[in-house]
Amino acid sequence: MCKSPGLSKSALNSRIAIVGAGLGGLTLARVLHINGIRATIYEAETSSRERDQGGLLDIHEYNGQLGLKAAGLYEKFLSLVLPGEDAKRVVDRHGNVLLDKPGSGGIARPEVDRGELRQLLIESLPADAIKWNHKVAKAKHLRDGRHQLTFSNASSVTADLVVGADGAWSRVRPLLSSAQPAYIGTTFIETKLFDGDTRHKPSAEAIGTGTLMAVEPGKAILAHRYASGSLHAYIAFNKPEAWISGIDFSNAITALQRIAAEFDDWAPQLKALITDGETRPVVRPIYALPIQHRWERIPGVTLLGDAAHLMSPFAGEGANLAIYDGAELGKAISANPDDIEAALAEYEQALFPRSEAAADQTFRNHQRFFGPHAPQSVVEIFSGH
Repeated sequence: MCKSPGLSKSALNSRIAIVGAGLGGLTLARVLHINGIRATIYEAETSSRERDQGGLLDIHEYNGQLGLKAAGLYEKFLSLVLPGEDAKRVVDRHGNVLLDKPGSGGIARPEVDRGELRQLLIESLPADAIKWNHKVAKAKHLRDGRHQLTFSNASSVTADLVVGADGAWSRVRPLLSSAQPAYIGTTFIETKLFDGDTRHKPSAEAIGTGTLMAVEPGKAILAHRYASGSLHAYIAFNKPEAWISGIDFSNAITALQRIAAEFDDWAPQLKALITDGETRPVVRPIYALPIQHRWERIPGVTLLGDAAHLMSPFAGEGANLAIYDGAELGKAISANPDDIEAALAEYEQALFPRSEAAADQTFRNHQRFFGPHAPQSVVEIFSGH
């Protein structure tokens, strides 16, 4: 077992570098913080409010919620839960309702706003724990076993432990693995409609009180109706990347009309979620790492979240696993601060099988969402929840 020389708990207070202020990196920093270990997060964004953090997340009681409990934030998390917004409705392209599950009102998989959850984690850390505007340009091994991070702002730091929590296109991952995310064949186009209960009433009613999944083989319209009345839509379809790149998304109206043409025979209230979009479309091609992605133990560096196990969103596990990863890594380090290599080995030994199981489930759900038996295959997924 490799062991970094001289790494005591006091030394670790200034030598842990976490790359990425997403949910996983923040959870790791929080668990370390409450255990008296300092870490610094380096984040490419200029502030926590630089960009929209996306829509809602369902936080699972068997991983994401456990991570928040380890971070000492569970009660505050409960205050962010949106009651009833975990309702699920599955329809076909004509709008015929095939499954209509009301919100549970429970806490097994409650919905929260991703941005609010991230802000909760940010505010739980010391003000100087996050270095904003620090985009990693390069990460490299040094001869003494440490690692150097060079940032696009021309600054650099050297750390005994570097944790890559920097997402799909991680700059830390190449220190451990040559794996690259691959396009899974599906792209999401994200847009929003405002004042849905008054200005887009047919579409709002089609969605119901939570999430709508209008599905046919090879394509889907996925949407959520917020309590505020706004509608958040994801138009999904199986298309080659070259087809997507051939659309000029700088002209929102023309781009949405081009997308809508792929749904020409769909019910008007569903198609309106595309044509009535009121924000610039956000294109999200879906990528994934290999289901069995893992790496050999290399001293002083590891990964968590999407950097470790990027997968499609069709099991709702990405954010949950990131939070859980961060908590588990933080707990392992806190329990054994004088032998970081042992802590990393313990963390990764558990990380790999749970990541593989979730990635396999996500892969199979993706096939059921867009395969020849949709939408009935989607009904079967949610009938089991």
